[in-house]
Amino acid sequence: MIQKIKHYAKEIIYFTIFITIFANIISLYKSQSLNSSPLEIKEFTLLDSSKYTPPTSKPILIHFWATWCPTCKLEASNIQTLSEHFEVLTVAVNSGESYDIKQYMDENEYNYKVVNDSTTILSSSFNIVGLPTTFIYDKEKNLLFSEVGYSSTLSLYLKMLWAGK
Repeated sequence: MIQKIKHYAKEIIYFTIFITIFANIISLYKSQSLNSSPLEIKEFTLLDSSKYTPPTSKPILIHFWATWCPTCKLEASNIQTLSEHFEVLTVAVNSGESYDIKQYMDENEYNYKVVNDSTTILSSSFNIVGLPTTFIYDKEKNLLFSEVGYSSTLSLYLKMLWAGK
């Protein structure tokens, strides 16, 4: 019995390692086509119609997601945690009207900044190829990291610390 448990545990570990490596390869491949230019947008319009200007002396994380995206839903709490410690701006892509997104945010008790990209103009300018997609810019708004797919809180946190150096 113990031999079977060890066998299955070993298989699960191998499978997890394989899936992690595979997911990272896919993310790397998809992220190659993303816009790698410095962040040039000076102002964003948030869900509540207020204007948001990225700070000039702090790194920023820009996260593209959708209310209908299962991976985005898994990652949303990570983004919430990051937003409590760093400058975070999120872009809801093809997620309906602003009130639909606001309802989603309220139901899940998220309070990070959100831009509604219902026309996909913003996501097109960043060459988004899949969701979720995350960009991390340094203090000078140069792109340091970009990722397509799920990112852990720890991974994002460490990247934001690095961007703040």
